[in-house]
Amino acid sequence: MNKLFLATAGLLLLAAACKPPKMDVYEKNLEIPGHDWTYDYKPSFEVTLQPEDTVFLYNICVNVRHTDAYPYSNIWVLVGTRYPGDSIPKEQRVELPLADVSGKWSGTGLDDIYEHRIFIQQKAIFNKPGTYKFTFEQNMRQNPLPHVMNIGLRIEKAGKRP
Repeated sequence: MNKLFLATAGLLLLAAACKPPKMDVYEKNLEIPGHDWTYDYKPSFEVTLQPEDTVFLYNICVNVRHTDAYPYSNIWVLVGTRYPGDSIPKEQRVELPLADVSGKWSGTGLDDIYEHRIFIQQKAIFNKPGTYKFTFEQNMRQNPLPHVMNIGLRIEKAGKRP
């Protein structure tokens, strides 16, 4: 009897330990090959939300890392979002400002490398649990876009839904 109880309790603990964690923050950055972002390189990020994650609001940010030699004050990006159960992503063109009107980089810098975390949506709602896929495509006139080192996605919890 005691051995059966201990075995059952052990299995329950093991099952609880295997449960995926709730999402507080997701962050992943990918290197741009050769630091030249071409039209055909479309970094993608997959975020899996559990049912209990859908009761929260989230801030969605794009992380950009570039050198001081980057020739523009912004980057236009096509952000594709594929929702769980959908086969066609929703696409949105987003401007990511990198410098102020005087040309001073707005991100944090170390030597000639600058990093930016740019909000593209605040207090976003994810209605369904499952895997969301985000894809970024550079949408500037210049191809390849030089001196872009990394692009990334950050999703952080912003409080409970009303």
